[in-house]
Amino acid sequence: MRRKELRIMVCEYDAVVELPDADQKLLLAAREACKNAYAPYSKFQVGAALLLENGEMILGSNQENADFTDGLCAERVAMFYANSTYPDVPVKAIAVTAKNAHGIVEHPAQPCGSCRQVLVETESRYNAHMRIILDGRKRIQVFEGADNLLPFAFKPKDLE
Repeated sequence: MRRKELRIMVCEYDAVVELPDADQKLLLAAREACKNAYAPYSKFQVGAALLLENGEMILGSNQENADFTDGLCAERVAMFYANSTYPDVPVKAIAVTAKNAHGIVEHPAQPCGSCRQVLVETESRYNAHMRIILDGRKRIQVFEGADNLLPFAFKPKDLE
């Protein structure tokens, strides 16, 4: 038997103003995207903002359905739009925020497993890591690369 230790790197900030300017702008755009969420059932609004390598910013928000399995998360709405509209342009960064009845959630909004897999796939597609900024009222977390969110991910090379 071998025992291995897994380390995940994350930077934590106490406020938006502590972030680099580009990250601040992206996070504030994600907060704006929350306003377009369609979440009549969960009342949990999520917004995502992507920064593409060409400077374009893409927004997405969660879109629910009475059959929850038919809804789509903000991260995937933005990522799929970006990948279909700009198929040759890597994603440099994504910011994600969420609101509930009390406003922005207290702790960073964590992407679901499906969204994490899409982030990994997008990095694999462009062979480039992205910066992942997760918003919370008490702290903001910044990850360099989706492997820090989904270690041992299933990647395209695993199909070979």
